[in-house]
Amino acid sequence: MTNSIDSTSLPRRTAESLVQAGERIQSTPALLGFDGFIDTILHVVDTRQSATQYTRVTTLDAFGRRIVAAAGQSTNIEIVAQNVKLGGNGPIMANALAALGVPVTYCGMTGYPNTHEVFRELEAQAHLLPLCDPALTDAYEFDDGKLIVGKHATVAEVSYDTIVARVGEDKWWAAWHASPFIGMVNWTMLPYLTALWKQLQETAPNTFNGPASRKTIFVDLADPEKRMPEDILDGLKTLSAFQEHHDVILGLNEKEAMQVAATLEISAAGDDGSREALLGEVARGIRNALGISICVVHPTAFATAANAEQTAVAAGPYTPNPKISTGAGDHFNAGFCIGQIAGLGLEESLQIGVATSGYYVRNAASPGRLQLIEFLREL
Repeated sequence: MTNSIDSTSLPRRTAESLVQAGERIQSTPALLGFDGFIDTILHVVDTRQSATQYTRVTTLDAFGRRIVAAAGQSTNIEIVAQNVKLGGNGPIMANALAALGVPVTYCGMTGYPNTHEVFRELEAQAHLLPLCDPALTDAYEFDDGKLIVGKHATVAEVSYDTIVARVGEDKWWAAWHASPFIGMVNWTMLPYLTALWKQLQETAPNTFNGPASRKTIFVDLADPEKRMPEDILDGLKTLSAFQEHHDVILGLNEKEAMQVAATLEISAAGDDGSREALLGEVARGIRNALGISICVVHPTAFATAANAEQTAVAAGPYTPNPKISTGAGDHFNAGFCIGQIAGLGLEESLQIGVATSGYYVRNAASPGRLQLIEFLREL
């Protein structure tokens, strides 16, 4: 069964649940990893009026047509940097969780041996376990999407061996044991993450010792289009193996969900022909195929999720003029996981997810818990 979108009472009800959940959120440590990027947010110049004024290319489609038109000739494209900030699915999600009050430990590409300056903000509100230097990302932002161009040499340093060498095995497992919530994201960019998962499952079986050690493990694949189908399938099967001892949540955007469904040979039509019904069926199919606790899918205008009991949907506070879009999905993930950390149901968790993302794209900043509560009340 799929619950229909409730755009009136659900935000208010969720706000009150979030009020009550403050102590639980603040007393639930989280361990996240493993990526880390320096993001440069860029605009493309369409026409320049003066040294300080220009009109930007507003759509990815228009940018693509300009590039195609240059084939066989040449062209000059000017870009203007808007912001340089911490990036990567893991650091952005960790930053958002910390802003909402979760005690966060982050193990990843934040600079080694010294923290890179763009991660000082994260270091101020989370405990860092550094692995290596960050990679670099140029994010070209448009009104209809974004183009991410990366320089990713250091991602190959993320492995269990690196954790042992630079964090220390004892310190890593101490952080693991202390954290009821584990987030391991950006599978696509980290070539050895599947091997790392297998090592975690094989190295310390004594960490999986019954209900008391059962954790919530959240994973976001992060656009696996460039990975081989057999690699995706191996990663998904390895992820599902965590479910025996933990509760696994797989988070996907719409494109990722359809690719995973194709990889798992899942077909879906949707009961009523709507996107909500279609993606709800996709989420349910992926969850069932992998045998995990939850699959959540978040397009721009709404989000849907399936567990063993139900499929739920929540409407998103869509805005056609976001201040920033890079990191919106990571903020959705943080919000949804806050709902799960707080012990809330699918609908309320989805509502927190879309509201966290909605606040972020409007303000170009992560909300605190009280700010998010007020934003939900205003919805």
